[in-house]
Amino acid sequence: MPHNHKKQVAKFYYADTKLVNQAIQVATETQKKWDRTPLSERFKIWDKAADLMAGKYRAKLNAATMLGQAKTTIQAEIDSAAELIDFFRLNAYFLKEATKYQPISENPRVTKNSMRYRGIDGFIAAVSPFNFTAIGGNLAYTPALMGNAVLWKPSDTALLSNWVTFKICLEAGVPPGVVNFVPADGPVFGDAITASPNLAGINFTGSVPTFTRLWKQVGQNIGIYKNFPRLIGECGGKNYHFVHPSADVETVANGTIRSAFEFCGQKCSACSRMYVPESLWPAIKEKLLVKRAQLKIGDPTDYNSFTSAVIDDKAFKRISGYIEYAKKSSNLEIIGGGKYDDSTGYFIEPTIVQTKDPKDKIMTEEIFGPVLTVYVYPDNQIKQTLELIDTSTQFALTGAVFAQDEAFLRSALEDLKMTAGNFYINDKSTGSVVGQQPFGGARLSGTNDKAGGPHYALRWGNPQSIKETFVQLIDIDYPYMNQ
Repeated sequence: MPHNHKKQVAKFYYADTKLVNQAIQVATETQKKWDRTPLSERFKIWDKAADLMAGKYRAKLNAATMLGQAKTTIQAEIDSAAELIDFFRLNAYFLKEATKYQPISENPRVTKNSMRYRGIDGFIAAVSPFNFTAIGGNLAYTPALMGNAVLWKPSDTALLSNWVTFKICLEAGVPPGVVNFVPADGPVFGDAITASPNLAGINFTGSVPTFTRLWKQVGQNIGIYKNFPRLIGECGGKNYHFVHPSADVETVANGTIRSAFEFCGQKCSACSRMYVPESLWPAIKEKLLVKRAQLKIGDPTDYNSFTSAVIDDKAFKRISGYIEYAKKSSNLEIIGGGKYDDSTGYFIEPTIVQTKDPKDKIMTEEIFGPVLTVYVYPDNQIKQTLELIDTSTQFALTGAVFAQDEAFLRSALEDLKMTAGNFYINDKSTGSVVGQQPFGGARLSGTNDKAGGPHYALRWGNPQSIKETFVQLIDIDYPYMNQ
C-alpha cells in the first residue's frame, strides 16, 4: 500500500510474450461472436454492471481504490463509484442515441438505406493508469461495448481495483474473452500487441514517452496490419491557473489548493503552475499558506485526511527530486512544505514554490505530484503572461482563469483557446464529470477524443452502410443516351 509500503493487498503475475499472444488469439476469436450480440443485449449487460457497482460492490470498489491507490474516502467515491458508474451508464446511453441515426431513404418502396454499427475485426489493447479506477474501466469496456474484444493491461499500482472491476463485469454478463485481464511488463506487452497483424487499436492513458513508443512501433509495422490501428491517448499535462487582477481571492485560494493537492496532485488535470498578479499576490500567498498548513496528510482510511501518500517509490523519487532541485535553485523559493519521508509510506508534503523564471523546468515539465509553482507577474503584463501559458509547455490538457472582468474573460477564451482541452472559468482545473465536461487535451496531452462525451464510443466503431433496392434494374443505359 502506498501509505504503508510494508503491507501488500494483492499478488499478481506478469504475462510473458507467449501468454500475451494467447490472449490476442482468444480476443480475436471472441470478437467475431461478440460482435453478433445485439446492441440491446450489450446495453442490458452494461446497465447491470453499473447497478452492481452502485450497490453490491460499491464498498469493495472504494476500499480497493483507497488501499491500493491511497485515495481518501471522497476521492475514492468520486472515482471508483461515481465516475466508473457514469462511464458505464452514459457511454451506453450515448451509443444508444447515436445509433438512432439512419441514412435518408428518399423512397423506401424503391430503396432502403441503413447503417449498422460493428466492432473492428481484431483486438483493442487498453493500457490504463494507476490514478483513476474509472479510467481503467472506461479504456477497456467502452471499446467492448462497441463490439470489440480487448486486452486490458492494468497498471501494477491499480491492479486490485481494476481486478474488482473486471470480476464485476463478468458477473454482469460480459462473456469471457471479450475483455482479457493481462498484467504484464510494459515493453513486453507493447512489443507483443504491436507485432500482431490483428491489432485494431490502442486505448491508452499514461506518459508521453510510452505512448510515443507505441505509436512509433505501430508506424514501423504499419504494413502488417489488417486494419489501420486506431490510437487514442491521454498523456497528462502541465495545467495552469491564471489569476486576473479582478479575481476573487477566496475562490482562487480554495480552488488552487484543491486542484494542486487533492490526491497528491496525481490527477491528469491537477494544477501545477499558477500565474498571479503582483497586486493580489500578498493576499493570495497568505491564504494559500494558511490553507496548505491546515491540510492533514495521512492514512487514506482516516476521514480527516485531506490526502495521503504518492503512488510508489518511483513517484516519490521523481517528485522529491524536483523539490531538491527547487531548494538548490537561485530562481526558486519553497514558501510552503518541502518535506518528504518514505520510512512508512511515500509521503510528500504539499509544496508551494515561487519562481522568478516562468520558463524554469519546474514550470514547464510534468511533475505529477503535490508541487505547485507560482509565477508573480506585473499587472501591466497580462497579454505577455497569457502568451507564456500558451508557448512555454508542450501540453494542452486543462487550464483555468479567475476573473470578475467580463471583457477579459471573453478575450481570454480566445487568447488561451489552444492551451487546454478542458477550460475552466472561476473554477479549479480538476473535477471533470462524465457527460458534463468530456475530458481530453491536445498537443502532447493526447488525441483529445473526449472520454465521457457523446462521440467517444463511436471512435471504436466500424460502421457499415447498407443499400437495399426493391425494384428491378432494367437497363444499362441512362435516359439521355436514347434521345
